[in-house]
Order: sequence, then structure tokens, then C-alpha cells
Amino acid sequence: VGDFPGAPPRLTSIPLPTDSLEYAPTTGVKDLREAVAHLYNTTYRQGKRSQYTYENVCIVPGGRAGLSRIAAVVGDVYFSYQIPDYTAYDQMLGAFKRLVPVPTSYRLDLDQLRKDIRIQGLEVVLMSNPRNPTGQVVRGEELKELVQLSRESGTNLILDEFYSWYIYPENEAEFGQSVSSAEYIDDVNDDSVIIVDGLTKNWRLPGFRVCWVLRPKNLITALSQSGSFLDGGANHPLQLAAIPLLEPEHVHAEKVALQKHFKHKRDHVLKRLARLGLKVSVPPQATFYIWLNLKHLPAPLHNGVTFFEELLKEKCIGVPGIFFDINPLHRRNLFSSPCHHFILLDMGVDAIARVLKRAKKEGMHAFGHSYKKSLGGSGDHI
Repeated sequence: VGDFPGAPPRLTSIPLPTDSLEYAPTTGVKDLREAVAHLYNTTYRQGKRSQYTYENVCIVPGGRAGLSRIAAVVGDVYFSYQIPDYTAYDQMLGAFKRLVPVPTSYRLDLDQLRKDIRIQGLEVVLMSNPRNPTGQVVRGEELKELVQLSRESGTNLILDEFYSWYIYPENEAEFGQSVSSAEYIDDVNDDSVIIVDGLTKNWRLPGFRVCWVLRPKNLITALSQSGSFLDGGANHPLQLAAIPLLEPEHVHAEKVALQKHFKHKRDHVLKRLARLGLKVSVPPQATFYIWLNLKHLPAPLHNGVTFFEELLKEKCIGVPGIFFDINPLHRRNLFSSPCHHFILLDMGVDAIARVLKRAKKEGMHAFGHSYKKSLGGSGDHI
């Protein structure tokens, strides 16, 4: 959240006008809603007939709050999501009974999604793009086809775009670009695409708890009503403070600095992991995570839970892959999870090196005891 080279200065203070001490509307401050609409129109919809207005924008106190509001207004329908995906979806999806998990590994299979919509009658599809945790991204013609599929089938597409700036181009001229389904929507008040984003990741301001939902304007009233009993709305002074941060010139400077900084970090970590013998089979194209497959390591280090425990001993946290195998209704046995051999990293290469050094020195008998005990001695699989 701090300063880094080339980025605009961070906020160190905010004004508190008297009217900001009142509750803000549950749809958000109008000026901020207008700023969000203007940013999306400038970035993704220049020359298009259909443009966003403030009536298409609902400000929410965080991404989870936005998703919870959406969940509250969605009926009892067949609801699909990807595996693996963002862990917080687990709580939100617990409200639904007709869930259709779709294992997608690294790439979205549009042909399979088309079949699932037709055969299983999917009415809502939720996914993060760019994708947490794999670091992959749907963009260009593939994203255009996804939006078109939603339009033609009438399936509601909920896209979590919180990492939309974390794109790592190889060409210097491409720095400052970002990805959003907003670019491929025909009619902002007709296409069934719901975008969730905010200041949390791209602006690196998670403490603001200021995010937004973009969708057809006839549905914003429902989001306002659900917000009245779920969360009460976003912080009023911080909404006002966010408005200048959405100026397109400011945003472009933030994007370029962020992409250069995090691309350098990604490349550095990938090189260090490779030197440790931990080659990332599908390097991340986006986000700031690395989805590391441990399968080639000797047991029990080859599973994410044991590796997580050993990292804790080195005062480092990685996230076991099974945490991203979203299973809100507990209908599947995670002992056979496709995420079992993965761990999610965003730092800590020195700690990983120390774990591997201990494994080489002490042998595998010193690892995985608490993991095996917690499974009743059932072995390596989870």
C-alpha cells in the first residue's frame, strides 16, 4: 500500500466536510458513481453508442459486500462457479442450493461452458478475471466471446475484476493497459454482465473499503435495498476522497507504475523458484500470486497443507491449494481435490528455500506429522 517508483503520491490526509458526517446513500455518493462511470467509458467504451451513467453504478463497502448484495437479489437458480477460484466465494455461495462447480484448471473452456449453459440450464456464472489464484486472464477475443455467450444465452455473468490492472505485457508500449468485460458489452442496460471492482487491489487501498458494482440500471435499486439490511453502505468521507483517484490521467499513471513494479517482482520470484527446482508450469499472466504445483516434491511435502505448515515454522504464510477448491455445500470430498498439490504464494522465497534445505538435510520423516494426524493417518491425499 506504500509508495513505489513512478506512482502518484499516496494520500496522507482527507477532508471531512460537514455533510460527509451524514450517512451516504446505500447506492453511494452520486459524484463518485459518476466518476466510476466516466472512467469505464473513457477506458473501455470510447466510440460506443451505449455509455455507462451513474445509474449503472452502485458503491459498496468492499468486494465481499458487493457480491453479498448480488447474492441477496438472485433467485433460486442454477449457479455456476470455477474451481479453483477466490476463497471468499465460499461464504457467498452458501446461500445457494443449486450450485454447479466447474473444474477449469488454468484456462476457461468456452465450449464446455456453452454446453453447461444449454444442458444444465445455468442462469448465473461467477468468475474472477484476472483469476485468483492461478494468475491467468481471459482477454481479447476470448473475453469478447464470453460476453457474447452471456448475451445470447441470457445467462447472468458476474465478473470479479479486482485484478484488472495487474497485467504484465512484454512490450513497453502496452504498459498502462487493463482488462474488463466492459469493453465488449453492447448495451450497458441490456447485456446481463455484472462487474465488481474497487479500490482494494488496483489502487492498493484496501482500508478504504470502497468498491463498486456495474450493471444494468434497472437492477441498481435492488442492490440498494439489499444493502440497506446487509451492510448500510460505504464510508461517506472515503467515498468523497476516492473521487479524484478515478481521474483517467491519475489512473493511467497508477497502472503503469503498478505494472512495472509487480512485473519485476513476478519475474524475480519465478527465477528464484526455478533455481530452487520449483518451476512454475503455467506462469501467471496477471494478479500478484503464483500458483505453485508441488506434485514433483517427495511426500509429504508434495501437498499444500504440509508445505503450508512447514512455511509457518519459517514465519511465512502460503495458502494451501485446497482452500481454493470452493465447496460451500460440502457435497464433494476434498481428499481428491484437484488443488491438493498446489500452494498459493505472493512472497517468501527465502522461507521456501529453508524448508527445502531442511528436507534435504533431515529427510522426509521429519515432515507432515500434524497433517497425517489430522487425517487420522489416511496418507497424502486431501
